[in-house]
Amino acid sequence: MTSESALNNIHKAGLFGNHKNKKEENLLKISEIKNLLIVQIVQYKNSSILIGDLDIDGLKLKNEPLNVVNNKDTRILWNSPKNWLLVSKKKDLLEDILKIFKETDFAITNLSHSRSIIEIEGNMACEVLKKGSPLDINKLKSGNCANTVYNGVTITLDFVSNKPSIIRIFGLRSFGESLYHSITDACLEFGYKCL
Repeated sequence: MTSESALNNIHKAGLFGNHKNKKEENLLKISEIKNLLIVQIVQYKNSSILIGDLDIDGLKLKNEPLNVVNNKDTRILWNSPKNWLLVSKKKDLLEDILKIFKETDFAITNLSHSRSIIEIEGNMACEVLKKGSPLDINKLKSGNCANTVYNGVTITLDFVSNKPSIIRIFGLRSFGESLYHSITDACLEFGYKCL
């Protein structure tokens, strides 16, 4: 069985919005990120395991608000106390996760097919988020993550890079189309290119 993206029928390559007479490097870039392993890792309250002793893909979990630890293939986002979202290009990493994080101490949930991921790149990416989210976006930078809402849709933000500004937006698959339309509508005034 193959998985089909929630945005398969609406995300189309091209130039949109106020793009005339603008250099392409000044336009926002909108991409759908797919084919990633997404795993929620939750440590049980009665677990006595020290998370600093655990290593997955060379990364240690950190129980620090808004914190992201990463390498070139994997990102681990702090979701809430003792709750992380692991996102990786390495799909076979799930086997390692299940070996390292024992079911007596952790709940492991594969969310790979339940999320839509939209990536915004460009100088005005934060301005797009400000149009639909009450979060103080200006305080966040590369290596941060946050949970918020965007026009009523619950999302997780992953601030991948500052220069260029790259932000990944995770939303439930069932709200994928609605979220995509909200994001691209907010991008129209700046002009954007769908990749």
